[in-house]
Amino acid sequence: MLDNCTNAEERWGGVHQLIDQWLGERRELVSRYYQLADEPSLRVYSPALARELRRLCQVLMDYVSAGHFEVYDQLAKEAQAFGDGGEALLEELLPHIQDSTDVALDFNDAFENDALIEQGWHSVPAKLERLAPALANRFKLEDRLIETLHTAHQAKATH
Repeated sequence: MLDNCTNAEERWGGVHQLIDQWLGERRELVSRYYQLADEPSLRVYSPALARELRRLCQVLMDYVSAGHFEVYDQLAKEAQAFGDGGEALLEELLPHIQDSTDVALDFNDAFENDALIEQGWHSVPAKLERLAPALANRFKLEDRLIETLHTAHQAKATH
């Protein structure tokens, strides 16, 4: 489900250093997700897997935070500067992106400390399954923002 989510870096890499860094975080997030989700012994708690889960949560929160507090703000400033309707697209898509943020926050909250991780270990597979489609949808919406706003702004900047 998340397999096609890393190619955005190939399409828009180099556009802006902030977006490059953010898309690199996305790649790490997807990699860590699969590393944990594909673990055959995931149903049995282990300290090593708990560390991987904590790291996934850290990367997830870093990615989500960078989107909301850096990237989307930058895209909004660019849309405002160009005055080309990009702000309307942001207003349309951000509530849908927020839906995935809520899923990510719920996931993180369920495993925010060692006691919760060990206590709730049995729920890790189900929560990972819920997280995947939320992230896939988020990436699709974010890609749409980047592609639409960058393409429009790049064309205007070259004229």
